Amino acid sequence: MAKKLNVGLIGYQFMGKAHSNAYRQVAHFFDLPVEPVMKTICGRSEGPLKAAADKFGWQQTETDWRKVVEDPNIDIIDISTPGDSHCEIAIAAADAGKIVFCEKPLGNTLDEARQMLQAIQKSGKPNAIFHNYRKAPAVALAKRMISSGELGTIYHMRATYLQDWIADPNFPLVWRLQKEKAGSGTHGDINAHIIDLGRHLVGEFDEVCGTLHTFIKQRPKVGAIDDRLGASASTEMGEVTVDDAAMFLARFQNGALGTFEASRFAVGRKNYNRWEINGSKGSIVFNLERLNELEYYNEGDPAETHGFRVIQATEGSHPYAGNYWPVGHIIGYEHTFINLVADAMVAIDKGEPISPNFEDGYHNQRVLDAVERSHSSRGWIRMDQVQ
Repeated sequence: MAKKLNVGLIGYQFMGKAHSNAYRQVAHFFDLPVEPVMKTICGRSEGPLKAAADKFGWQQTETDWRKVVEDPNIDIIDISTPGDSHCEIAIAAADAGKIVFCEKPLGNTLDEARQMLQAIQKSGKPNAIFHNYRKAPAVALAKRMISSGELGTIYHMRATYLQDWIADPNFPLVWRLQKEKAGSGTHGDINAHIIDLGRHLVGEFDEVCGTLHTFIKQRPKVGAIDDRLGASASTEMGEVTVDDAAMFLARFQNGALGTFEASRFAVGRKNYNRWEINGSKGSIVFNLERLNELEYYNEGDPAETHGFRVIQATEGSHPYAGNYWPVGHIIGYEHTFINLVADAMVAIDKGEPISPNFEDGYHNQRVLDAVERSHSSRGWIRMDQVQ
């Protein structure tokens, strides 16, 4: 019989839903040695919180996160709140001896990320960060192919993460557009994802040179909140204090070159997380909007059949895919969270580090910070200068 670990989830909106669904579904698809139990969900607004608990199946609610952290019956603290509270909650949870999971980016600043990593290292407890795109079967297949040498020497990674949900200048000033809440804008929100994939697939960054830009400097303040990233607008205006777009050049420690671009002003692009990696033996291409597919070019094919092929990463031999449906019956965005939780439960049982974890979050934050420094100095920043 699987061991049970009680989860206390802090936050119940967009990411809270994604995490809740993962805890609810994971044991239905994976035969796990350790299973999460949906014990307590926490939020500030009692009415919507109770509705979320009822909808997703949490046993109880709490409006004070400190009580969840202090509860001796809670084993895992999952932080799904805006970035301004990550550091305080994570350090308190680590000090209380809890397993700690956290949404990305790890902190709102590099100093916060460092403090969080140090606290969890001191506790010695398992920890994870929800860079869930690592867990798409096609991405995991790409990692396998690169690690086995199928692409040869890696030369390039070009990555874009494009959205358009704030392109309307009348879109309200939600918390993601406020530096004191979010830490940064597009840079920390979606650039962080492709930075993580760069480290995961290609290797550590050596130096970066980048720029950040804000197109709309003022927006209507928020009326009513919609937990799907939106809100209604009021008539009062407020200052946008984060970036709308970010882009940077990169050199990796292994000699590969990279370009990274993130924007919320790419009209027509809804969640276009696309990257291409070129090696001496071949290339691969991934697009989150076609999550189950991996494009592959093999230089070793006969010349008359050269060309990119589309791999449907739904075979039972593909990472994670065999836990779901027959071949060709695709999975979706929510399954990347389920896969991450499944991997975390197995790692906890084996006493192995979860991947990705707070150390990954800290090193991703170093790259985010280096790009911000580069923007300020208008020059290249070496990663060994950012600790």
